[in-house]
Amino acid sequence: MSIVSGPRLGRRRLLQSSLLIPALAAPPLISARGETPVKIGMVDPLTGILSALAASEVEGAKYAVDLINKSGGILGRPVQLLVEDSANDVGTGVQKTHKLIERDKVDVIFGDVNSGIAYAMSQVTTAAKVLHIVPGGHTDPITGTDCKWNVFRICNTTSMDASAVTGDLIKRFGKKFYFITPDYAYGHTLQDAFVKNLKAVGGEFQAAVLPINTTEFSATLIQAKAYKPNVLLNNMGGLAQIDCMKQFVQFGMQKEMALGGALFELESIKAVPKEAQAGTWAMEWWWDQPNVPEVAKFVADFRKAAGKTPSARHWFGFTAVHSVRLAAAKAKAVDSVKMATAMEGLELPPDIALQPGKIVYRAGDHQLMSNIFVGDAHPPGKGGPDDVFTVSAVVPGEKAAGSVEQTGCKMVHPA
Repeated sequence: MSIVSGPRLGRRRLLQSSLLIPALAAPPLISARGETPVKIGMVDPLTGILSALAASEVEGAKYAVDLINKSGGILGRPVQLLVEDSANDVGTGVQKTHKLIERDKVDVIFGDVNSGIAYAMSQVTTAAKVLHIVPGGHTDPITGTDCKWNVFRICNTTSMDASAVTGDLIKRFGKKFYFITPDYAYGHTLQDAFVKNLKAVGGEFQAAVLPINTTEFSATLIQAKAYKPNVLLNNMGGLAQIDCMKQFVQFGMQKEMALGGALFELESIKAVPKEAQAGTWAMEWWWDQPNVPEVAKFVADFRKAAGKTPSARHWFGFTAVHSVRLAAAKAKAVDSVKMATAMEGLELPPDIALQPGKIVYRAGDHQLMSNIFVGDAHPPGKGGPDDVFTVSAVVPGEKAAGSVEQTGCKMVHPA
């Protein structure tokens, strides 16, 4: 599947939420003045259990492309977004990355929601010397032990999310945890981070590590019930997390233990019954920030254009496209090496950062140092159907991330 966005497409088409549409032709895009487009290739799981999260990332990227093209493009050139479906499969994601680079000749690659795919893609992009932004793949090595000169990440590492929320969970509920964790890169590094924090205070745990596409959790929940934890941490993602939450409340387990974890995203909270709209979590961006005027404008504009409230995933895609624009402007070129150099230490302006503080791509590991919004999920409140999370603390990214040395990143730049 290939979805193309460019200045010849109207806002309605650019913001279609359905991704199951026929492939659109992708001819060379030439503006009235004859400039060739800046091509961005995006690989995400448009089908499969993570498709709702991927759809939001793509929508956010398309929204940014539309705005940038209406404002003159990148260095005066139109922007073209080519989207490919990884189908939540590593081999397919790698194949689509090769296609975008070798056949479509993209200037930049985005992806993937699935951390394992994002990591595999980075091997391809580094070999091809193409700038690679990971909007929403969290596993630590991407900007840690396997960091690369051309790879930058917008979402947090799993260690950042776990660090931000663990203390709150322990303080409020206790230090006996039961983990339900997906068996792939994201799940493993997330559970490891939680366990490290838990052991530091003498906590204990049991864990069930399950296939990423698990739909039946009865046996696992029975084991969790028998363990009698203070907190059940649901580390699954997408549809698997939703299924687990539904079965958790069907068993009545919300009356016996607290619920929480790293991520319970807006798309997922809205997809579960109100009894499961609960727990203490970390949000990587949140739409309701009363003291940040740029956020209010962004949310209003996005709602008008897309007919929905933006989630963290929308912000990831939006920020990825604007990061390319900012890097190209700073580098005065659409060149991977020059843009990568420009992105090191790049601070996002307030209308892109959309949160308080100094939001910077850290030079040492290329991880975006953004805030983490810790709080509680709940049924919709007075703010409408998307008022399903209340922030109790904003944790600076630098505090949650620790030092570059602690990540294990040893950046090597091209000669």
